Amino acid sequence: MTWWRSSQPVDSVLRPVADGRERFLVFCMAVSALFAGLVILLVAADAWYLASHGMRPGAALHILARPAIRAAIMMSLGTALCSLLLTVVCSLPVGYVLSRCRFPGRALLDTLVDVPIVVSPVVIGVSLLAFFGTGLGMAVKRALAGAHLSLVSSLGIVLCQFLVSAPYCIRAAKAAFDDVDRELEAVAMVLGCTRWGTFRTVTLPLARNGLVAGAVMAWARAIGVFGPIMAFIGTGPRVQVMPTCIWLELSVGNIEVALTLALLMLGLAGSALLAVHILAPGRSWT
Repeated sequence: MTWWRSSQPVDSVLRPVADGRERFLVFCMAVSALFAGLVILLVAADAWYLASHGMRPGAALHILARPAIRAAIMMSLGTALCSLLLTVVCSLPVGYVLSRCRFPGRALLDTLVDVPIVVSPVVIGVSLLAFFGTGLGMAVKRALAGAHLSLVSSLGIVLCQFLVSAPYCIRAAKAAFDDVDRELEAVAMVLGCTRWGTFRTVTLPLARNGLVAGAVMAWARAIGVFGPIMAFIGTGPRVQVMPTCIWLELSVGNIEVALTLALLMLGLAGSALLAVHILAPGRSWT
């Protein structure tokens, strides 16, 4: 007995649904192409502006070879590397705890990790100024002064870069540890491995690509830090990094110098992101 009989062929019923899905896919692809085109247009505009004003590759290299510009580049690369080391040391245990442990206050820790991502970076710089104006902060400054260290130096830049970039590496570490099969860790511990031994011989090797990708992302983010450094360190000649150097050059009308540095930073960021997507394709970083 036929309980239901369509008055139309099945193909004619399903075709509008399929057509609707195809139209939606075409719309999404068009928006994606527009977005990609906008980014490419912005990058190409920098190169076009320099070329239209007579800037040749040799002239760009000459700009990058200036002592002040070279010092800013080296300061950016050196401090970003130092902040990366500090970030990795912090991110591995925090990411592991968030991935493997359930404890009172975990939601608070999870939230605090994301705070530097969602707030304006300049807020971090202002908060550092406020902290080092308190009693505890003044005590830290005196201790640093006793060791002949100053926060208005590469040390302060590293601190700003660390606070901005660490959340990205922590999130990447947590995601990488989440992807590791916990049954493999359980087997290792049943066979006699300690928690540390399991972490070192099982978890770390399996999470390696995600961890390296997160470290590369954190390094690239550290190079681009601007707001906290402006608010907390300033723009003195001894503490200039590439972002503050770009701002200073723009403020005096040297747009060719600023754009040359901008293209260099875009090249570094693009190379870092390419490495990230090769190491951990499709992963979210927030």
